[in-house]
Amino acid sequence: MRRESWIRSLLGPSIDALRRLGARLSPAERRRRKRHAHVGPPGMWEMKRDFQIAFLRKAGLQPGHRLVDIGCGTLRGGLPLIRYLEPGHYVGVEAREEALTEARRELEENGLTDKDATLVHGSDLTQLNLPMQFDYAWAFSVLFHMPDDVLEGCIGFVARHLRPGGVFYANVHVGERKSRKWKQFPVVWRSMDFYRSLAIRHGMSVEDIGSLAEVGHDSGRPSHDEQRMLKFNRPAA
Repeated sequence: MRRESWIRSLLGPSIDALRRLGARLSPAERRRRKRHAHVGPPGMWEMKRDFQIAFLRKAGLQPGHRLVDIGCGTLRGGLPLIRYLEPGHYVGVEAREEALTEARRELEENGLTDKDATLVHGSDLTQLNLPMQFDYAWAFSVLFHMPDDVLEGCIGFVARHLRPGGVFYANVHVGERKSRKWKQFPVVWRSMDFYRSLAIRHGMSVEDIGSLAEVGHDSGRPSHDEQRMLKFNRPAA
């Protein structure tokens, strides 16, 4: 058997299976996978969406609370939060205008424009001041894509906008490894001492509450389960 024919005989079933999977996906599902590929693996968007609302509700989020979603992207996780919260209580902040364009389409396609969600293009959080404070701030798979100066601005933004007693949850890479890239963003590892010093500079405290796996993110990928969930607290008045 020629080498090309042998390779095709091995790959053919796999290729056919992939084609059948693509044919089974509805146009809406294919559109969602393409949309949410802006923010992560297209095949995992549903699991990651379900995790975010489940985690925040377990952390005490109530419909009457106000939440700011930093790095809201295409609303992969934002959509169920918008459904859950009272109208006007969700604000999403995103640095990429193209992701916000997809987020607005997501709102329209899901009939949620009447929930009065606010989507803000914010590429420089040091300059962004919103006319409200929040009970919860949330940043899922965002902080480890920020260089140190951008992260400093993000924590300053959170400190300015959290109510006294408010909390900010974010997953991070903790440890010492060489940084790499994902799309146009860095992927950064930092020490817990770094985050403690950062929180103190902005009048907050921070604690590590567990790995992503321990707080309910069941991806089956060790690289995800190595991430830690941090809880930043703004002291009550």
